[in-house]
Amino acid sequence: MRAVTLNGYVPMDEPAAFMDTELPLPEPDEHDLRVRVEAVALNHVRLHAATPERLTPPRVLGYDAAGVVDVVGTSVRDFRPGDRVYYAGDVDRPGSYAQHQLVDHRLVALRPNALDAAQAASLPLATLTAWELLFQRMPFNSERGGQGKSLLVIGGAGGVGSIAIQLARRAGFTVVATASRRASSDWCLAMGAQHVINHRKALAPQLANLGFTRVDAVINLFDTVSYWDVIGQLLAPQGHVGLIVAPSGTLSIGDPYKAKCISIHWEWMFARARFQTHDMDEQGGIMRRVTELIEAGVLKSIAGTVLSPINATNLREAHRRLDAGSAVGKLVLAGW
Repeated sequence: MRAVTLNGYVPMDEPAAFMDTELPLPEPDEHDLRVRVEAVALNHVRLHAATPERLTPPRVLGYDAAGVVDVVGTSVRDFRPGDRVYYAGDVDRPGSYAQHQLVDHRLVALRPNALDAAQAASLPLATLTAWELLFQRMPFNSERGGQGKSLLVIGGAGGVGSIAIQLARRAGFTVVATASRRASSDWCLAMGAQHVINHRKALAPQLANLGFTRVDAVINLFDTVSYWDVIGQLLAPQGHVGLIVAPSGTLSIGDPYKAKCISIHWEWMFARARFQTHDMDEQGGIMRRVTELIEAGVLKSIAGTVLSPINATNLREAHRRLDAGSAVGKLVLAGW
């Protein structure tokens, strides 16, 4: 099968990084689906997967995919060949930058008929991250847990921010997103944010101008350390902060966090697969619910730019754009 492998630790937009290659067709174990990959989306998580302590080149990356099941494992009962599926997979297994990928069936759901493969591939990792953070790590009900509450989304135009805005609005939150460019601000508004402020400027005065002296919850999807102090100031007593980016330095969890009894919540959507938790199938369940919401017109795809086909040249270009920080929504590659 055709695949694109990462072959070293040079910058991912350099010719020596990704290479087109041929690999053996993988064979599923009893819990696996083998999926013929039709589209993949890019994520910053691939930087974690590609660190020297985790990568033995060549490595197939890619942790968002939409495709068609072609083989099912002997213990699989909920899927059959021909099913159109989407998933984020497992960071510790070969990824989706290949024509065929093995994935545990408990992490998979049937994808929405309303979306093409590229649109569907934009959703799983970002959606699982946002859903788990807001509704499983943080103590908010997915249906009405935000009623009467305010949520600040730092980094609203990225993949996780794009779906978090939609999910939070549906749950009843008043959503303030941050963005620094006109295109990213417009994107946040299109996703459903009621307000957008500039994260390159002081946040407190901008929020005050909108009538917010405090916010009930914050999800910081960008630089954990840079915004740590201001988040502590902005959060209401007994507020909640959700984080996904490992801190580059020490975080003080004393006052104002201690004085306000602020709860700190970490999210990494690969935890269930890595540690084979008893509730691994929760991720498949979340994606099934998302399929229902897409089909009902409540949620929408977060695909931004789509490049075709899936090959080393386009992956290098897509990673260059991702690292430049200029993308809105998700960067997707489709077709072989």
